[in-house]
Amino acid sequence: MTAVFLTASGVGYLFRLIRFPDTNVVVVYLLAVLITAWLTQSLLFGFIASGLATFLFNYFFAEPVFTFSVNDPNYIVTFATMTITALITGILTSQTKRSAVDAQEKEAETKAVYDLTNRLTDAKDMHDIAGIAAYAIGACFSCHAGCLCFNENNEPENSFVQRMLGGKQVRREIADPEAIKHRIEGLRTGYDVGSEFTDWPIYGRENILGVIRIPGDCATSMNEAQKGLLRSMIESTALAMDRFRSMEQRIKSGEEIARERYRANLLRSISHDIRTPLSGMMGTAEMLIDMTGEEDPRYPLALAIQSNAHWLHSLVENILNLTRLQDGKLSICKQMEAVEEVIGEAVGQVSSRSPDHEIVVDIPDELLLVPMDARLIIQVIINLLDNAIKHTASGQEISVIVKQDKETHIARFVVRDRGVGIPKSDLPNIFEMFYTSHANTPEGNRGIGLGLTICETIIKAHGGSIEARNRTDGPGAEFLFSLPLEETAYEPTQ
Repeated sequence: MTAVFLTASGVGYLFRLIRFPDTNVVVVYLLAVLITAWLTQSLLFGFIASGLATFLFNYFFAEPVFTFSVNDPNYIVTFATMTITALITGILTSQTKRSAVDAQEKEAETKAVYDLTNRLTDAKDMHDIAGIAAYAIGACFSCHAGCLCFNENNEPENSFVQRMLGGKQVRREIADPEAIKHRIEGLRTGYDVGSEFTDWPIYGRENILGVIRIPGDCATSMNEAQKGLLRSMIESTALAMDRFRSMEQRIKSGEEIARERYRANLLRSISHDIRTPLSGMMGTAEMLIDMTGEEDPRYPLALAIQSNAHWLHSLVENILNLTRLQDGKLSICKQMEAVEEVIGEAVGQVSSRSPDHEIVVDIPDELLLVPMDARLIIQVIINLLDNAIKHTASGQEISVIVKQDKETHIARFVVRDRGVGIPKSDLPNIFEMFYTSHANTPEGNRGIGLGLTICETIIKAHGGSIEARNRTDGPGAEFLFSLPLEETAYEPTQ
């Protein structure tokens, strides 16, 4: 500023010597103010320059010269006009310059984010994304930036990638990943300041995907514009990581669907193939039982064949029902059915293959009609009775109770036994697929955990509910399910 105004004063003296009007000198000083505002960083210098131009013109060129007194009142107007013009010129120049700097910063930010995003589209995995992000951020801010990835379980990895001199990348071990996770999860600001790095979290749609690590000295010297640029680059990295995670989930879901389809097809195929010989085995066993007396040593062998064949037949039916449920092909054909007939059919089938167990039935005396698919409800009751027989010794109580609740318009079904009961740890999971109880049962009586799952699905398809609990009047378990007395629409769940 000093050099500019010395030059302007020299040019003004030159103009005075060649007898140019004072207005030309005023223009020279205005140009000096404009140049000062353009070359300096602060608006304060523009204000100082505008005042200095007025004082210098007054001191060197207004009569009497070399004093700040004014003989001609017209100079007062000149000074005022000159000061205002210089102020406006300085302000406009500073604003223009600031706008130009902002535009350059925006352009640099946009270019950096675009270059990063463009490179992230070619990333092959999460570590590739981390390496690209560390390189781009380190190059943008001229620092040794790093990137730490979190795995699918939202746990930080044991090492992170860091950009070194010349763009070379290295992997550095982390002494305590859990400490980093704890600090990031407890953040109250946008970043965590550590002893070596300032960590900026990379947030995904649902959880933390990683951390950008900026060396402490570089992070301390960042201004707000640079922090904004860093946030933009972190957001681009988060989008790329989220996109990759989503793609991984889609691939895994597709593989799981394919595995389930193959498994269902295999089960369906095996079940259909087993069904035919099983029917022959059951028929042959019944013929052998009819042809032999109880004193015949072959009689218990025929009974065992019949019992095992019925168990296998029930298992095959459950597997077929399971595949139909999974394929959404289980059709519910509701009709008004007499509860007495449905219970009688189920109890008759179970009693024929388990003659050592007596099943007590308690149903209302009046005719009770319930909208149901009789074939499926019979299957439910058979599964529950088979489960009760499996856990109850011969001669112990097994009962089926049906009651009508006229207030809530539902029919309640209860199947009770006097077995060892259901362990508390099993109660929350008893209806899960392939879940078997940890209760002590004979090895030959163990199931594969499909019966109760199918029961729950069938009852829910009828608009009812089912639950399992232990009896309060002694040892044993009871399964309770309810069916609405008024027909409801069935909406299959996927």
